[in-house]
Amino acid sequence: MVLTETSTLLSNLYWITLLAVIVSSASGVLKAGIKQFDLFGVIIIAIATGLGGGSLRDMLLDRSVFWIQDQIFFIASLASAVVIFFAARLLKISPKHFLIADAAGLATFGVAGTLVSLVAGAPALVASFMGVMTGAMGGIFRDVLCNEQPVVFSSPLYATVSWAGSLLFIGLLYLNIDITVSAIFSGLGIFVSRLLAIYFNISLPKFRFKS
Repeated sequence: MVLTETSTLLSNLYWITLLAVIVSSASGVLKAGIKQFDLFGVIIIAIATGLGGGSLRDMLLDRSVFWIQDQIFFIASLASAVVIFFAARLLKISPKHFLIADAAGLATFGVAGTLVSLVAGAPALVASFMGVMTGAMGGIFRDVLCNEQPVVFSSPLYATVSWAGSLLFIGLLYLNIDITVSAIFSGLGIFVSRLLAIYFNISLPKFRFKS
């Protein structure tokens, strides 16, 4: 399945990616805040979280890295880091909000990554996994830099809901559902499913040896 680049599609992709960068960067700031990093450390974590997954995706797809091609994404990540850093000094922000921002980043980057991959000509299954990687890798970079086990490997239904949402997005496009409607429906599906998995502690079976 290859999507034709139209003005509507490119506009949707731009705004979805921008939103993904902002909320993912915010999740990086909140995680760095828990570690009590200084302003520079917070900015580095935010940029790695907001731009890391998309950068890896673009390199694998052999296309221009999105934030180098258009620096507004880099500026948005930087601005998100600075705003949240100083807002936390004025407003009471619970560390639990990290999970909400992380879920929002997972959802928006999952849809954006899938859409970019389809436009680049990747097969549907590969495109869906690129969506997962775009959403999850930023979080992995964030957690590794914060010296923690990545959330994706142990947290309730993280990459699983992202992949399901990416596949749903592709399925809706195959059914000729409007791309904006498909993106909103799939993104909300990932976001809500992730929060429900956290609330009810739903996770996949973990590996273990027979005793």
